[in-house]
Amino acid sequence: MSSDKTPPPEDTPQMAAFRRTILHPLKLRLFMLRRLPMAYLAGLRVQRLTTDEAAVTISFKYLTQNPFRSIYFACLAMAAELASGVQAMMHVSSGAPVSMLVTGLEAQFTKKAVGLITFTCPDGASISKAVAESRTTGEGRTVVATSTGVDEAGDVVAVFRIVWSFRTKKTS
Repeated sequence: MSSDKTPPPEDTPQMAAFRRTILHPLKLRLFMLRRLPMAYLAGLRVQRLTTDEAAVTISFKYLTQNPFRSIYFACLAMAAELASGVQAMMHVSSGAPVSMLVTGLEAQFTKKAVGLITFTCPDGASISKAVAESRTTGEGRTVVATSTGVDEAGDVVAVFRIVWSFRTKKTS
């Protein structure tokens, strides 16, 4: 990947429709209940979704706690993955079918996660580029998306690097 800043991806009608569904509270809950039931139970919420960036929140509560009175690391990973994954789903939704899969995960935890944690992933342009290249070449592409979780005080509690693989589906 070059060091040049990738221009923001174009917004398509399919992407706008996907974004409207995900940002509508009731439609998001129905989507998660159907496609991501654990995210539904954990109470994940998509706060922001653009072609460039997404923000997802998770709260400390009974279902997300660990024995140390903080948010369980797997729940944090779920929120971090959704912050990048919802962008990937949006970019995949416009155009030829593309499969997407997490192929790697790395995490750093810097502070106890309590209260409301917001994970932000600013890698929409890189995701869009990988999806477009896969559609053009028919070959797989990978992107390392970084989701950073901050607490209500603005302190970083965790940073996740999620490796996404994109490959155009073969039509027969």
